[in-house]
Amino acid sequence: MKTLRILAFAAAALLAACSPGKKEETAAPSANAPVTIRFATDWRAQAEHGGFYQALASGEYAKRGLKVEIVQGGPGVNVPQLLAANAVDLGMGSNSFIVMNLAQEGVPVKAVAAFMQKDPQVLIAHPDTGAEKIADLKGRPILLSDASVTAFWVWLKAKYGFTDDQVRKYNFNSAPFLADKRAVQQGYVTSEPYTIEKMAGLKPRVFLLADEGYPGYATMVLATDAVIARNPAAVKAFVEASAQGWRDYLAGDPKAADALIRKDNPEMTDDVLAQAREKLRSYKIIEGSEGAPVGAMTDARWTAFADMAKAQGVYPKTLDATKAYTLAFSPK
Repeated sequence: MKTLRILAFAAAALLAACSPGKKEETAAPSANAPVTIRFATDWRAQAEHGGFYQALASGEYAKRGLKVEIVQGGPGVNVPQLLAANAVDLGMGSNSFIVMNLAQEGVPVKAVAAFMQKDPQVLIAHPDTGAEKIADLKGRPILLSDASVTAFWVWLKAKYGFTDDQVRKYNFNSAPFLADKRAVQQGYVTSEPYTIEKMAGLKPRVFLLADEGYPGYATMVLATDAVIARNPAAVKAFVEASAQGWRDYLAGDPKAADALIRKDNPEMTDDVLAQAREKLRSYKIIEGSEGAPVGAMTDARWTAFADMAKAQGVYPKTLDATKAYTLAFSPK
């Protein structure tokens, strides 16, 4: 199951790999000569990738002249490095910190669309322990991954006064959480709460950070500047087809997409996929509370995220956030 993953990479190697070289000629999408696009996801196939699999299964990519191959991620898969090495054409960015980290290092990779208006990151607490709101978690032990400590944790400390002495090591195993009723753990709204409920028979309290004002996007499509310059029509077609795929996956028949997901990741079961899809709908993860166009981004959201991170010292105040994204392909 997917939790927050900020990918480590060598900035110098990425910069070298992404440096301008000889331009390749790539045709615009055409039904007669489809453009091949290898798209790397950030984790093993799951419902959180459902819109992309739906677009593949339903032919949305094909009808726009694209031949798309989804390259599923997993432990040790580094999407920015795959992009830099030209091993894939497009890649998935799990959260806004990943893209801002690239911008800080001067790596020419940009977000071209955001298919989760709300980052699905949650804090999970035991029921009946007085945890009625996020502020009630102050002083409790909180299980976090190393990546999370340098990401959404800085927002939690700023907003709620949480302190670093609350942090406990999270190794993507809920056993320590279940053993301590005061404990809190990170997770994704679409996965860990359901797993905990099935495993332990308790319905945890779940706090979606996005509903408390956390401004980050999630499940972004990333492209190098070279790919954007070489074939903007293909990037645009991919974004449009993926947006339709997400609409169809949530509102239509997901069977074909789920079959492709299970083919790539046999650990996925019908119940896990169904509950995740329901959570994506009920929490409005894809369209957001404001009902934004699927895949859209705005300058205001990126500015809010960058300002929050800069205020906590994550990035220098001089960092230009517009280097992390482009709105040229953002659905209107």
